[in-house]
Amino acid sequence: MHIFQSRKMTYFSIALMVIVVTMTILMTLGSVSWNDPDDDSFTMIEGEYSVNGGDWQPTLPNEMVHEDFDELLIRGRMTNVPKDGKFLGISADNMWFTIKSNGKVVGTNYRADDSAFKNTPGYSINYIAAEDIGDGQDIELELMYPYKLLSCKNLSDFFDMFVGSKATIYELLYRYKSPTILFCFLICFFGLFSFPIAGIVLGKVNFRYLSFALLCFFAGLFILAQSIASYLPLWIHDPVRSMAAATMTTHLCMLSALIYIKVSLKKSINKIIGNIIIVAAALLTTTALILHHTGVSDLYAGKPFMLIFVAICAIILMFCLISEVKSGREAFLTLTSMIPVLICLMLDAFNEFFSFTSVPLFEIGMALTLINQIVILIIDLRKQYLESIRYQQMQKELYEAKVSLMVSQIQPHFLYNSLTSIAMMCTKDPKKARSATINFADYLRGNMNSLKQRAPVPFTQELEHLKKYLMLEEMRFGDMLHIEYDIQTTDFAIPQLSVQPLVENAVKHGVGMKEDGGTVTIATREEDDCYKVIITDDGVGFDTSKPTKDDGRSHVGMENVKQRLKELCDADVIIESEIGKGTVATIRIPKQSS
Repeated sequence: MHIFQSRKMTYFSIALMVIVVTMTILMTLGSVSWNDPDDDSFTMIEGEYSVNGGDWQPTLPNEMVHEDFDELLIRGRMTNVPKDGKFLGISADNMWFTIKSNGKVVGTNYRADDSAFKNTPGYSINYIAAEDIGDGQDIELELMYPYKLLSCKNLSDFFDMFVGSKATIYELLYRYKSPTILFCFLICFFGLFSFPIAGIVLGKVNFRYLSFALLCFFAGLFILAQSIASYLPLWIHDPVRSMAAATMTTHLCMLSALIYIKVSLKKSINKIIGNIIIVAAALLTTTALILHHTGVSDLYAGKPFMLIFVAICAIILMFCLISEVKSGREAFLTLTSMIPVLICLMLDAFNEFFSFTSVPLFEIGMALTLINQIVILIIDLRKQYLESIRYQQMQKELYEAKVSLMVSQIQPHFLYNSLTSIAMMCTKDPKKARSATINFADYLRGNMNSLKQRAPVPFTQELEHLKKYLMLEEMRFGDMLHIEYDIQTTDFAIPQLSVQPLVENAVKHGVGMKEDGGTVTIATREEDDCYKVIITDDGVGFDTSKPTKDDGRSHVGMENVKQRLKELCDADVIIESEIGKGTVATIRIPKQSS
């Protein structure tokens, strides 16, 4: 009962935690923002701009340029000029920039080195002193986006300028990115703890939950890296390494998404396809790393191609899942979970080339998938809760069956007959009577102890208890009952008090109904796939084709015995009989259950 209550509280706690976290995620999604244009920490250039050497156009107040560009030139004056020892901070992601004041270069992130990454801007944070900018000076900002195949969607996604001290950027991080960071930590938390624990609570290692936990963890890191990419140089000072760390989270997230889909595949051909795709994705990631470190192509340049490759692979795996939907619940659940993130993943991949939206598509898809998986988790936990109730009920029924069985083994007439036989023996053979009394006491103790024993016991223990019973019956029937043992193996377990009912039927309704008595044989055999306990008698036999209630034999506790053998050992009881020749009762115990 205590275990039952404990499990109930565990399920309740997890379900409550899931609900609270889900609400937090929804609130977080609604509150995430990048910056407030009215915040006096930020500054912009008001004047005019030219895209790719085209005509000059006026800038919009408090807005960045929204057009796609390879080269961009902005000139005018700053809306917020740094004073009193403050700096102009410039955050540039995958973008070359040069800023001039009155025609003089005062800041740039171009590198003069001859390294393999001389053409890779990376992520950088640069500081320009107030005296280099000055109040009322003409400012020119030159920007160059080096990735020709990819679109620069919105300048604010790649470039920002702020005014303040070197601690200001930490304040901006706390002020505008706290909700996003909280959201990402919640996703990582689910990955590291909630789903693996849920798999354990559900009673076994659930690889679907473990693979989704992996996906959650890397998705959390990916969303975190993309959201705070501009701040990574605070901890990773090298611009290229900052970019590589953020982009690598994309590769790991995509790979974990493919693993999650693959784990749910059951058919052999689909598993082979899944393994090939996982290996191909791992090789692609390895190749991207090699190309990056050799300077051939950096990780950011290859990111969209990775997204497209993963999207194609995911579609293939989804078709594999669709082919298994009718044959398995896991395939259906994985399919419904991955549809949002797959659609958003494909849109995100094409968005890298065609720039049709600035909405964080993958993040939205991942959030929908996470919520979907949480709903599935709650359903699974509820199902497990109902199964635990059923298990408790079954245990109660089995206990009652054992009590019924024990009572059936110690029926009043058996007690009276045994005690009467011992009493008669006290005058004729006191020594034998004393031995019979001890044997009778041991037999009763064994029956009582069976109530405490839930698991199967070694056959040797069951055999010793059976011998005590048969010794009492031999004392009662005398020369009319002969017992033989043909024990060839004892290396298996069997539910307690499961052999005696069969032996009792052989004694009472087999040889006991025969005028001159007979022999009961208890034998054991080992076969390739099972162990057998065989009870044979040469008594009167019976017609097995007749209904059970009309065959003249005792069936008290027999159904309970069959149920216990099936539940605890997956064992079967086979009865064969012929009138006038006797009966053979066989207990067949599969080896994997013994």
